[in-house]
Amino acid sequence: MAAIRRRWAPEPAAGIVLGTGLHPLAARVAVEAELDYAALPHFPRSTVAGHAGRLLCGTLCGRRVLVMEGRLHRYEGWSMAEVTYPIRVMRALGCELLVVSNASGGLNPAFAAGDVMVIEDHLNLFFDSPLFGINDDALGPRFPDMSAPYDRELVAAALAAARRLGCTAHQGVYAGFTGPSFETRAEYRMLRRLGADAVGMSTVPEVIAARHGGMRVLGLSVITNLCRPDCLAATGHEAVLAAAAGASRGMTRIVESVLAGLAD
Repeated sequence: MAAIRRRWAPEPAAGIVLGTGLHPLAARVAVEAELDYAALPHFPRSTVAGHAGRLLCGTLCGRRVLVMEGRLHRYEGWSMAEVTYPIRVMRALGCELLVVSNASGGLNPAFAAGDVMVIEDHLNLFFDSPLFGINDDALGPRFPDMSAPYDRELVAAALAAARRLGCTAHQGVYAGFTGPSFETRAEYRMLRRLGADAVGMSTVPEVIAARHGGMRVLGLSVITNLCRPDCLAATGHEAVLAAAAGASRGMTRIVESVLAGLAD
């Protein structure tokens, strides 16, 4: 935290985590300081294509923000505590809101590639948690409530923004898997029966840590590929990157609209 304060003193209102291929939002930030993860003590390194590994400090829509241009994943070998360490830092620096974005596979047959899903709930299929171990009461309660992990007012604001902007957006449940392999046909069928509308390899640990710290959360998924088990096409990371980049404009506009509409 001190390393960031030395370069950038303002107190941020929101933290933003940019997922695979969603870096165009970073270009909208009026950057006042840019820090490589490698330059920050205890920050793990991002090792995945499409994740630059930079922390941007600045202003977006009149709000002071910290933007993770690239996130950390459990499948990279980091522990859950390491994956969520940046969220803890954001909270310690003053962030009361977390915006998480990701590229995900669409399970709901009503979804199309390029659509945005506003996350209303999630399934934790990592079978792990950043809260395992002795609880630090200074960070949050031993048993945090998760009845509404994604702030309902922010969900409504995002959906309203999408309608106003003419973006196709749905409301749905995100399933978080460890990865890094994409899921099998049988796993897609299982996920749909469990109630998932989209699936990805991130987000859930960050949201748990954020809620543990009392942060409000807005989650957005860009649907990059369709997970139809009976007519399943092969999926590769390059295709996901390309689809996410093509669909990121709508997500960017939604995030900006929600931030601009926040009460002071």
